[in-house]
Amino acid sequence: MSITMPTAFAAPVLPDSAPFSPEQRSWLNGFFAGLLSLDGAGVAALTPAEGASLLQGSPAAEEDDGAPWHDQTLPIAERMTLAEGKPLPRRMMAAMAQQDCGQCGYVCETYAKALADGAEKRLNLCAPGGKDTNRMLKKLAEELGDAPAATAPAVLAGAEAPAEEPRGYSRDAPAPAVFLSRRRLNAESSAKETHHIEFDLSRAGVSYEPGDAFGIYPNNPVALVKSIGRHLGIPLSEPISAEGQTRSLGDWLTHVKALSPAPDALFALLALEAADAGEKARLSRMAEGEGADGYDVLAALLAFPHLAPSPYRLIEALDPLAPRLYSISSSPRANPGRVSLTVDVVRYQVDERVRFGVASTFLGARVREGDPVRIYIQKAHAFGLPKDPATPIIMVGPGTGIAPFRAFLQDRLVTRAKGDAWLFFGHQREASDFFYREELEEFQAKGALTRLSTAWSRDAGPKTYVQDRMREQGADLADWLDRGAHVYICGDASRMAKDVETALADILVDHRGQDEASARAAIAALKASGRYQADVY
Repeated sequence: MSITMPTAFAAPVLPDSAPFSPEQRSWLNGFFAGLLSLDGAGVAALTPAEGASLLQGSPAAEEDDGAPWHDQTLPIAERMTLAEGKPLPRRMMAAMAQQDCGQCGYVCETYAKALADGAEKRLNLCAPGGKDTNRMLKKLAEELGDAPAATAPAVLAGAEAPAEEPRGYSRDAPAPAVFLSRRRLNAESSAKETHHIEFDLSRAGVSYEPGDAFGIYPNNPVALVKSIGRHLGIPLSEPISAEGQTRSLGDWLTHVKALSPAPDALFALLALEAADAGEKARLSRMAEGEGADGYDVLAALLAFPHLAPSPYRLIEALDPLAPRLYSISSSPRANPGRVSLTVDVVRYQVDERVRFGVASTFLGARVREGDPVRIYIQKAHAFGLPKDPATPIIMVGPGTGIAPFRAFLQDRLVTRAKGDAWLFFGHQREASDFFYREELEEFQAKGALTRLSTAWSRDAGPKTYVQDRMREQGADLADWLDRGAHVYICGDASRMAKDVETALADILVDHRGQDEASARAAIAALKASGRYQADVY
């Protein structure tokens, strides 16, 4: 009688070329070996979190996907559709505003990786993405076993920075600067209010380069703080203990907590206070984002005046007062020890109340000469002058988008850069909104600015925008690109940046005989090579 032994089964071994780290490859080899040799005995399926962590860091799964959602002109729903089926860090990246602005202390990709890896616990750092991004990140974070915090702790006045982190170069370690002055740039007849702002950096111990951004921690308007205090029926001097510290109510509301927009957590808190089932259901829906747009903290409290949450629970429900970033409009070589900004003051009316942009009105009205302000320098991510000063540059910056280009031109004047420079600037009316006109004329006279093209959308005749001027001078722009010019755009991300890119593609079609697909590919190549850079918001 003969006995046939079962054929030995050799478990497959992943090749070295497989897109996994050594640790991932070792784990998978062991997993497959156990699975195939034990007929499934004792083998448990991977949990979603284990599967996600296994895929994180895979080059094929992440870095090689091209990040098609990394376009600030796409709505969040479209970005999330493009990221469907991707590993968690990529979907988290798609939830960001895609501006790589640095307000979060990262760029979109590294912020998403830090959240997915657990290195960063704060979900609400993407200021441009607002509530939409915050809600999506909260939903995605549920896939993690230990979800990051929905609310970032505030950076408090006087708080000590970590010893290893120098002050003045991150939102978590601000430095003190001194407010020097404000000067209105438009005429009284203008529909806009824009100020040239200057700070003294001598006490801050920071340095910057043209293209960097300036972060400030503003204070909330006193009138708004007083209105909330009156509604609560609590003196602003009343001490409130929350988040492990005790401060006066006025201090919390002025310096520490954001008062606009009303956070989801505030509606959730009010829902807990509500006794009426219908009202509780409505507030619960608002806490999920339904019908909550347009409310600031005061408006939310006034809408439900019979609900009275305790002060400490109210404070803990509010978001921290986040810093705001502004493009720097000066060169340190032309203005040693100082920095300047170009700031539109934001005011608008909702129902019977006037609302205020917290940082713009702080800079445009509330902060006084000599006041200390907490600031930091946000180093630019791929937005700066060419290394070779002989390289031509094309700058497109309507409105306050002129800010970094004023810095560029100041720098090129001081360094005597040889490259040509062309600025496209636009606004509503030439007579009232031509920012820095005398300076630009001086730059032209001294050779730092080769060409200046302007567009005025509210003057007589058809509305004209910077992209229209670009098309009118398309042949020359195409020649500049042939000479190796770098293109810079600063301003509105939702419309202007997209319209300018479309105009540039049209120029390549009209003056270089390309079809639209090849023109778009050429612009993508400019971006990849660093010759097309944007500072948008």
